[in-house]
Amino acid sequence: MKDLKVGYAFCGSFCTLNKSFSIFEELSKKVDITPIMSNIVYTTDTRFGLCEDFINKAETLSGKKIIHTIKQAEPIGPKSLFDILIIAPCTGNTLAKIALGITDSSVTMAAKAHLRNQKPLVIGLATNDALSASAKNIGILLNTKNIYFVPIKQDDPENKSTSLICDFTKIEQTALMALENKQIQPIYY
Repeated sequence: MKDLKVGYAFCGSFCTLNKSFSIFEELSKKVDITPIMSNIVYTTDTRFGLCEDFINKAETLSGKKIIHTIKQAEPIGPKSLFDILIIAPCTGNTLAKIALGITDSSVTMAAKAHLRNQKPLVIGLATNDALSASAKNIGILLNTKNIYFVPIKQDDPENKSTSLICDFTKIEQTALMALENKQIQPIYY
């Protein structure tokens, strides 16, 4: 794994950022990793953490500056910067944009640029509308070449009946299988 070049993107599912950062930290010890943040993560303080703290942690762990603009993300494709791109957490908003080919953020540009090289994109979904408005986009991407999902489950069926969250601890295993063009199973658990 040491020779792997990994892009790791964070979207605004703020309640899951700390879980994702734990995996980012583990991976940073094993691979060449580059952090990418959506504008909302890069600029927003929430009750789950301060953006400055997330920025400092990502840059310290990776030893690299965060890609956080469309302009910075565009060269990912032409320069073939990554062997694999991971988006975790991936919000329903970002999921929809990837499914529909909308490129209006650093993360969606990173995905578009990376996919042009026919390399794997791993999605670690975390969204409250996965089993409602986002369901069709999950279906589209499950049938899209080079896109792989981290296993997902309902995180709180009683209070958030349409919410799904990925098993962050399965990101590395999902990525390794994706590099072999295989979808980890089961997708839903």
